Amino acid sequence: NFSDVFDEEHFIRYLANDVKVEKNLPKELVKAPKSVRYFKSWSGVDYYQNEISPLWEHRQVIRAAKSDSRLANNFLPPDIQKLRCRTFFQALRFAPPIEALGNLLVERMKSFGPYIALHLRYEKDMLAFSGCTYGLSDTESEELAMIRGNTTYWKVKDIDPLEQRSHGHCPLTPKEVGMFLSALGYPSSTPVYIAAGEIYGGESHMVDLQSRFPILMNKEKLASAEELRPFSQYASQMAALDYIVSVESDVFIPSYSGNMARAVAGHRRFHGHRKTISPDR
Repeated sequence: NFSDVFDEEHFIRYLANDVKVEKNLPKELVKAPKSVRYFKSWSGVDYYQNEISPLWEHRQVIRAAKSDSRLANNFLPPDIQKLRCRTFFQALRFAPPIEALGNLLVERMKSFGPYIALHLRYEKDMLAFSGCTYGLSDTESEELAMIRGNTTYWKVKDIDPLEQRSHGHCPLTPKEVGMFLSALGYPSSTPVYIAAGEIYGGESHMVDLQSRFPILMNKEKLASAEELRPFSQYASQMAALDYIVSVESDVFIPSYSGNMARAVAGHRRFHGHRKTISPDR
C-alpha cells in the first residue's frame, strides 16, 4: 500500500490546496459506475483534456491501471510542471520509520567521510530480463535464460547478449564499476555505498570491486538485523532506504539507467548541485 512506503498524511496535507486526495472512495461512489483505463505514456495536457476528461460523462470513478510515466516530461504548462516537481520531491516523503532509519544510515555512512553511492543493478531478475550475461559463467548464463523462458509475462525470450551489450543495454558489471571509479581517480580509501538488492553470484562477483575499494558498505552492514527486521520482507521499503542514502551521497553513480537511478538523479538536481556521474555504457 501507498502508506507502507510513503507518509500518507503529509502527502494529503501538502497537496490540499492543489488536489483533493481521499484515502477511500466516498460512500456515495462505492457503487457508482467504474472504469479501468491504461493512460497513454508520456501524454501531454491535451490528451487528458480531450480524451480522459470526457470519460466522466459516463463514469464517476476511473482507476488508472498504471501510474508510471503517464505525463510528458516537456512542453507542459509551467503550473503543471511545478506541481509535478512539488509532488515528486516535497509531497512524497517516506513513512516515518523508513525516513528515520534511512537518515541513520546516512549518518553512519558519513562517519567514514565523503562517500559515493553506487546504484549497482546486478540482481538476478534484472540480468535475466535483459539477457545480459557478460562476465558470467556458462552455468549462470543458462540459469538466467531458463528464468527468462519460464517467466510468461516477459515477451522477449531470445536475446543476443553481445548485441545487448554493444548497444549499451546492459549494466556495468561490479568489476567494471571498480575499474571505472579507479580510472576517474577516486582513491581506494573512498567509502562506497552499494544501493542494490541481492547481487547475482554474491561475493564472487564483488571481489574485484571490494579489493579496489575496501570501505564497501550496504544497508546490511550499516544497520543491525534488528534494525532492518521491520523492512526486510518488503523490497520496496528496502529500496527506499537505498534511495535515501543515494540522494544524500556526495557522489551518485548508477551502473544502469533505470527508474530508480533517474528518480535519484532528478531528486538531487531538485535540491541543487549534487554530483551525479552516469557512465557511457
